[in-house]
Amino acid sequence: MTKTNGLALVDRDDDGVDRAFRGDVLAGLSQRQKAVPARWLYDDAGSQLFEDITDLEEYYPTRAETEILKGRGEEFAALIGAGRAVVEFGSGSSVKTPLLLRAIEPGAYVPLDISGDFLRESAAALSEKFPGLAVHPVEADFMREVALPDEVAGMEKLGFFPGSTIGNMVARTAVDLLRSMRATLGADHGEAPLLLIGMDLVKDREVLEAAYDDARGVTAEFNLNLARRINRELDGTIPIDALEHQAVWNDEFARIEMHLVATRDIAFSVSGREFAMKAGETIHTENSHKFTRRSANTLLLAGGWTPRERWTDSKGRFSLILAEATEKREAP
Repeated sequence: MTKTNGLALVDRDDDGVDRAFRGDVLAGLSQRQKAVPARWLYDDAGSQLFEDITDLEEYYPTRAETEILKGRGEEFAALIGAGRAVVEFGSGSSVKTPLLLRAIEPGAYVPLDISGDFLRESAAALSEKFPGLAVHPVEADFMREVALPDEVAGMEKLGFFPGSTIGNMVARTAVDLLRSMRATLGADHGEAPLLLIGMDLVKDREVLEAAYDDARGVTAEFNLNLARRINRELDGTIPIDALEHQAVWNDEFARIEMHLVATRDIAFSVSGREFAMKAGETIHTENSHKFTRRSANTLLLAGGWTPRERWTDSKGRFSLILAEATEKREAP
């Protein structure tokens, strides 16, 4: 029988508002270059829109990563071994997560996600596909160390972080996340967990910009949904019709940047605070850094993980890397 538990670890105020969401939005809108961390794009509506994005012709990462997962199952099984608790940072998709779980015969599955309803729906759907697997969804902000359910305390752990979500973060934030993953998976308590992580690769500018500004406008809706979420959850008055989606390649930082651009001068409030934007001013909503082999290694090593094996799809667009937690060192 499937065992499904749900732990809610999101800090909310008496009105049900996520305190971290409100704090990040108010701080970000107060900066000269307005910015909101990309993780807040993923409320229930945003999570569903992102699932829609993964089916778009222009959006290659999901197809490329799925190709690797389908074709390398025997190698995953040999290197990872059976019986581990798979801890997925971000609620699993209906395509990629089952491919991994079928390949390695896990002892339990623990999806972590900040979007509670989407998390529980995904966990329930996966439970139906794997009726003998213990599933323990945890509603939590995985950017910080998360206390895992007691049921997996004695198991070896495999962290799973697909989709190149690590690329949404600037280097210092990505390193902090990798270190918190080590802690969540038990590395600071003498365990030696593994991490299977997706990292998108540097490629032609035209391919990259099309992937984040599709012809059907789904990515634009995904981006604009952040403003709608602010209005809904934080008593915002942002005029949605005055914002446009923009996706551009920044070669200096090797990343795609997504922005919401004001098409006219606007004034609005959020949680009782007043803000204004001039025409052409933007809210920076997402980075999607792209990696080379060297930059991927550097990031993982800085976060306390040593790469052990890597795979790319047949067109060399995307990489999956298996890394092992390394013991903390105070000197090189």
